[in-house]
Amino acid sequence: MKIILIRILKIILRVIYAPLTLLKTKNRIVYLSRQSNEKSIDMRLLESEISKECSDVDQVFRLRMLESGFMAKVRYALGVIGDLYYLATSKLAIIDTYSLTVSCIHHRKSITIIQMWHALGATKKFGWQALGTKEGRDEKLAKALSMHKNYDYVIAPSKATAKFYMEAFNVEQDKIKICPLPRVDYITDGKAKTGEFYYNNPGASNKKVVLYVPTFREREEYITQVLKTEFEGHDEFMLIISPHPLSKVKKDEKYLPNGDFSSIDLMKLADIVITDYSACAYEAALMMKPLYFFVPDYKEYEKDRGINVNLYEELPKAVFDDAQSMISSIKNDEYDFNALYSFKEKYVETINGSNTETLTKFIRMIIGEK
Repeated sequence: MKIILIRILKIILRVIYAPLTLLKTKNRIVYLSRQSNEKSIDMRLLESEISKECSDVDQVFRLRMLESGFMAKVRYALGVIGDLYYLATSKLAIIDTYSLTVSCIHHRKSITIIQMWHALGATKKFGWQALGTKEGRDEKLAKALSMHKNYDYVIAPSKATAKFYMEAFNVEQDKIKICPLPRVDYITDGKAKTGEFYYNNPGASNKKVVLYVPTFREREEYITQVLKTEFEGHDEFMLIISPHPLSKVKKDEKYLPNGDFSSIDLMKLADIVITDYSACAYEAALMMKPLYFFVPDYKEYEKDRGINVNLYEELPKAVFDDAQSMISSIKNDEYDFNALYSFKEKYVETINGSNTETLTKFIRMIIGEK
């Protein structure tokens, strides 16, 4: 039944879209996302640079998460119709996740579609890579949704990651553009909100700040609780937990900092970063922060979802399945920074100069050809 409803929905979308293609194309970029209701840091940086370099280009943001509740779903459906208008009349569309309107419509040739994925890498498998797995999409449903179709370009942070993206988005190599996300410029700018953090969290000034940034997955709550329990009594550390934006786990005020800090801001001022299969690992690696992987469910996750990057091979001394051993390693300063540097260089090919400027030049070239 679900497949039939999706097919009917696709027909309705195409019927609505058809007359919109008769409208004149405007010198405009439309950004689409269901990852957040707010502009991502990549979108903000790119918007600013494009405004400077291409002042005659209009930029429109269509950002909307699908929330629970009947009226929320009605507003979302109306928003989708608006998305169709902007897709029909813009020169370029930039998306950072799967988009129903991008993938399910036959678009006019006047628009170019760029997938600027919201993560800086892909430790875990996703998209077409994870079809049929416990945590991945059902294959029939994915095909009905035309999952990850119609991309002209996919932005990848490195050649190593490009291989994963080709599989996940089901695209050929000629559609891959190697360029780290604009956020790399922010991550590597050498600035941190240290003063603001310690002002709002005075008890942290004489402690080592340990930041835990897990991915969104099953067993998340249990594993987080294990980490909390093991850090109890280690008063030399301040454990901060920055959950995934889509996490449904109830936030614990005890492990949240006072003040308004993004996960990247927290990484910049943390002494140690702990993650699991999250792409935050690549952000921490860019800062050359001691990076640890707490993965007590590694074998289960490999089976249920699939893993692209063998963490035990890449950073063997930084991967742990029990928290006590990890804390012991942290306390003894047993960290292999050479391995971390190799990891960083392999998975994020930073550019001399500004990554945002490089991507903007690429976009300017595309728009100029339209």
